[in-house]
Amino acid sequence: MPPISQPTGMRAFTIVWIGQVVSLLGSAMTRFALTIWAWQITGQATALGLMAFFSFAPVVLLSPVAGALVDRWNRKLVVMLSDLGAGLATVAVLLLYTGGQLQIWHLYAGALFAGAFETFQFPAYSAAMSVMLRKEQYARANGMMALAQSASEIFGPLAAGAILGVVGITGIMTFDVITFVAAILAVLAVAIPQPPVTTAGRAGKGSLRQESIYGFRYILARPSLLGLQLAFFTMNLLGTFGFTVLSAMILARTSNDELALGGVNAAAGVGGVIGGLLLSVWGGPKRRVHGVLLGMALSSVGTVLLGLGRALPLWAAGAFVTAFFIPILNGCNQAIWQAKVPPDVQGRVFATRRMIAQITVPVAMLIAGPLADYIFEPGLLPGGALAGVFGGLVGTGPGAGMSLMLLLSGALGIFAGLGGYAFRAVRDAEDILPDHGVEITPEADTASAPAEAAPAR
Repeated sequence: MPPISQPTGMRAFTIVWIGQVVSLLGSAMTRFALTIWAWQITGQATALGLMAFFSFAPVVLLSPVAGALVDRWNRKLVVMLSDLGAGLATVAVLLLYTGGQLQIWHLYAGALFAGAFETFQFPAYSAAMSVMLRKEQYARANGMMALAQSASEIFGPLAAGAILGVVGITGIMTFDVITFVAAILAVLAVAIPQPPVTTAGRAGKGSLRQESIYGFRYILARPSLLGLQLAFFTMNLLGTFGFTVLSAMILARTSNDELALGGVNAAAGVGGVIGGLLLSVWGGPKRRVHGVLLGMALSSVGTVLLGLGRALPLWAAGAFVTAFFIPILNGCNQAIWQAKVPPDVQGRVFATRRMIAQITVPVAMLIAGPLADYIFEPGLLPGGALAGVFGGLVGTGPGAGMSLMLLLSGALGIFAGLGGYAFRAVRDAEDILPDHGVEITPEADTASAPAEAAPAR
């Protein structure tokens, strides 16, 4: 009996993507339900912040090692293990909850455990995508992944809120476990080839320590890649600086109107979905760097609108614009890296790349709150030190100082995005860096040939 042929190419990626859509929805529902539980138990925002911190910490601490292991191990196996680890954390929390033993520190431990496995997900999925698809399909595929993420952020909390009173936290987490299984089965059902060994891959071989720092050496040796990533380093610092205080700003300026805050979050979610859908259909601009740099600038325009707004309509518009361009700029950047970095070293390089981009996030989180409480908010109270200069732009009173923080982060973001064009290494990155020589042949993807009739733009 001949072996069963597994799907390949875009058809295989679509199957994996469907599994991720379901899994991300389940994760978002569980995150919402456990956030409500943690707030009810502790009544402290600090507890919620610590959950986010423990989820994020492994990304900074483990990314280089995770990337090295992704390149060493079977790509398909790593993708499945990254999903399995996150699923096991949910199972453990579910068992503790049903047994009446769940405590807040269990959520921290579960977040840390799941975060360690999720550190493998970004380099593993990115590297797998590179060997599953043709280069002209990268931007569309990244748009699909962004669409899945944005959609889960909208529909996950809505679905959880609708059924939480009926099935309880136990029912929601049980559904989440089922979705993890579905995601693993989707990966198991398709073919994910191992990348051929390239010159860069042979040069990067060594001990685990040597391979863990290889991503830094690779990026530092290529000014175009370093320049692109420093742009994201800057944008994440500025964006997090503003968005850390966004919820507090809206609540302060609306006398704690939760519906207004929900409306802004919903507008952002819709913007992200539409932006991801557009990229998945359009494929992005022919020169991806325009999608990155202009996307950064235009997304920052939305942040400026958030800072200038004093009521829901302009806040919603700003949130929509900001979120709309994020999938486009991220997807175009991802497509550049996938086309330029050889697949057999993408695990190491992409993990390091993520670490460089996101290491500014906790820094911005740490400084935004104190700056709001002790400088910007007092400064924009009536008669404050900043009221005479900026009061005409953002007004005065509660929330005005945080509005100014958003305005400044957006204005600097526009400058940073457009400023990338001043550096040839960044604006001409696609010409300076050669594409890697590994290519997926059209014959390996005949199932999706009609969808590729039009070239990516």
